Amino acid sequence: MNKRIMGAGLALAFATLAAGPRVVPGAGKPGAVKVEIRLAGDRYELLRAGKPYFVRGAGGGQFPERIAAYGGNSIRTWGTGDAPQVLRAAQANGLTVMLGLDVARERHGFNYADPRAVAAQLQKIKAEVLKYKDNPAVLLWGIGNELNLEYTNPQVWDAVNDIAKMIHEVDPNHPTSTVLAGAAPREVAFVKARCPAVDVLAINTYAGLATLPEQVRTAGWTGPYLVTEWGPTGHWESQQLPWKAAVEETSSQKAAVYQHRYEASVLQDRAHCLGAYVFLWGQKQERTPTWYGLFTEDGQESEVVDVMQYLWSGHWPRNRAPHIASLRLNGHAAADTVYLRAGQRYPAAADVADPDHDALTYRWELLPEATDLKNGGDRESRPAPLPGLLTTPAPGQAQVQAPAQAGAYRLFVYATDGHGNVATGNVPFYIKAQ
Repeated sequence: MNKRIMGAGLALAFATLAAGPRVVPGAGKPGAVKVEIRLAGDRYELLRAGKPYFVRGAGGGQFPERIAAYGGNSIRTWGTGDAPQVLRAAQANGLTVMLGLDVARERHGFNYADPRAVAAQLQKIKAEVLKYKDNPAVLLWGIGNELNLEYTNPQVWDAVNDIAKMIHEVDPNHPTSTVLAGAAPREVAFVKARCPAVDVLAINTYAGLATLPEQVRTAGWTGPYLVTEWGPTGHWESQQLPWKAAVEETSSQKAAVYQHRYEASVLQDRAHCLGAYVFLWGQKQERTPTWYGLFTEDGQESEVVDVMQYLWSGHWPRNRAPHIASLRLNGHAAADTVYLRAGQRYPAAADVADPDHDALTYRWELLPEATDLKNGGDRESRPAPLPGLLTTPAPGQAQVQAPAQAGAYRLFVYATDGHGNVATGNVPFYIKAQ
């Protein structure tokens, strides 16, 4: 067993912002746990079964037992496709679920000016709400995800409000939210004006997390909000190389920014912030296989997971993840704009230390730069690794034969400690045409 797990185991809607949270009499059907929002003085609280509930959450349903073991208390989903499994796992581990409702995005071809399409979507979502509303693990509803991304028709917010109104009619036990990409004043104003049945503003943010409380105030939102995605510096926020590749932070650089941003925002704005869901409690391909996941494909945990355990529980894990101080290819770091010549050999070196002095094992991988690029977290395909171009003369060292074909590539390193922990980093580079 992973030593880390062993150690960790030892209300009326806002018609105006001043109107306060929805108050609905009655406890609902057996099984549902009452969740509501209370305004006491100038401070908002989420209450579950009458007790304060600050969200220490993770986005994604993988490894629910680890969320619980490390001090987390909630899971966020983006739809109901896996809801039965996620809700069962949540109950088994004493967790709650922010259950996402899959609302169509305009950029995917949905027409919010078509009343029949909008009505059909409302009925489809109503069926999902009726199916899951009495599950005791449900915490609140997430109506859509980043509907403000690449859209033109503000009627989408009328549809969101109709969904929220429907939920309040059929489910007296759970608040409603809608999830924005960022906290731009224009979109916040639309939610305030056109979505009075939405109880909680939910926000996805990355590098902007550190200043989110100020952003929310500047945008004019004075009600409660949740951070529903936060994590590393996003690929759109990072240094862009001449060939349009973004520079990714190492796992250790990510750990530092996760801790700083969370402490500077989520823990500081307890009057309005109801908690946060870290992204992603699992692994995914998005620009790279390591950018947004806190885990590798085989479930190894990065240094960011150490930070999350500390932020959630106040305690560091018994066995800590390796720390990567630097990664260089031909003497250059990722931010140095690395060009190589086709067919030639170049040295690579990773400077990695283990806080517990565990022996480290290194795995190197060479990938072409991803070309299946999407927006808003849509699924991307992982590039196939290039075989036969790497040798490893010593621990933490590699010899790289530059690919023969011109183009963009990345060299990855994974350093594991034998206890389920990993340090990761990559260097983007470019082969110019001869």
